[in-house]
Amino acid sequence: MGKIKMGMIGGGIGAFIGDAHRRASRICNEFELVGGVFDIDYERSKEFAAKEGISPDRCYESVDAMIKAELALPENERIRVVSIVTPNALHYPQAKKFLTNGFHLVCEKPMTMTVEEAEDLEKLVKETGLTFALTHTYTGYPMVRQMREMIAKGVLGTIQRIDAQYYQGWINAIIHGTGSRITGVWRLDPKHAGVSSCMGDIGVHAFNLIEYTTGLEIKEVLSDLNPVKEDIKLDLDGTVLLRFSDKLKGVIRASQVCGGLENDIVVSVYGSKASLRWEQENPNYLYMFSDTEPTKVFKPAHGYNEKMAEEGQTMPAGHPEGIYEALANIYKGVAKSMRGQAFTQGEFPTVHDGVRGMKFIHSVVNSNAKGNVWVKI
Repeated sequence: MGKIKMGMIGGGIGAFIGDAHRRASRICNEFELVGGVFDIDYERSKEFAAKEGISPDRCYESVDAMIKAELALPENERIRVVSIVTPNALHYPQAKKFLTNGFHLVCEKPMTMTVEEAEDLEKLVKETGLTFALTHTYTGYPMVRQMREMIAKGVLGTIQRIDAQYYQGWINAIIHGTGSRITGVWRLDPKHAGVSSCMGDIGVHAFNLIEYTTGLEIKEVLSDLNPVKEDIKLDLDGTVLLRFSDKLKGVIRASQVCGGLENDIVVSVYGSKASLRWEQENPNYLYMFSDTEPTKVFKPAHGYNEKMAEEGQTMPAGHPEGIYEALANIYKGVAKSMRGQAFTQGEFPTVHDGVRGMKFIHSVVNSNAKGNVWVKI
């Protein structure tokens, strides 16, 4: 089987996320980027395509032009899967067009702007039978997958508390700069970002990691959000209390204004027998704590790990891997699904994870707006 022909929407010159997707698809070694719409400015899009060695005939001016031209090609030559790496507001209309026209999708998160849009995409994916992957990239780390499998086997006993945090500080330089710099950042504009900045961009990752690793669904949230400055319309910091059940609770803490912090993600699950903790900036270490045994450290590329964790490791033990490899594992799951090969549930986040994420974001915003009250997801 040849490589799967891939297209990309957005992700052109200077785009970090687009570059990450391209690197991941190459590491996965199942895809070939052959065309797309790489920038809203067609000249910049063509400049990018030339730099990447992509034929000018397959550098399109618009999504509609791309779909029309690709569907006119013989089936074995056309793009089969499209990666959407545009700002949030464009995800839904672009995803719907591609799904309606028979293209498989890899989409950045958050999946849509509203819950209704997310549910519409979920229905469309079900009707078409197409593969849809949402890039909650951190689920691709081998030790996150190991954590998931250990919890599913009951290693922790009864789960009694769940915490997750995601702290960054990058936005400080922007919000404490000039007004023009503030308006120039699309993540701070509700028209492009949606109802939330902090929770919509990074808090939802913490939410996803909790539900992914534990297999549990958060039932209710109570949030306290903070825009930090009067001229900011969206949250830049917040704390969310979680209820899974009457006897199981937790917390998500997320911030974009923690000066000096970079990508500080920590997820901790505490049980009656033992507890597990994983930290994104040290992703090759999964810590297990117990009252009766010394602390254990699990690392990738060892036979004691579960199958899905080991299948996500591409290097021998002691060779560090990172965010590109994690994203590559998601792409690998997409390739299996598209080829009709057997794959394990959890190899890539699905459209349902996108729906859950949108429900979380809107519930958190509603809780804060109503005066910090409990809201059902």
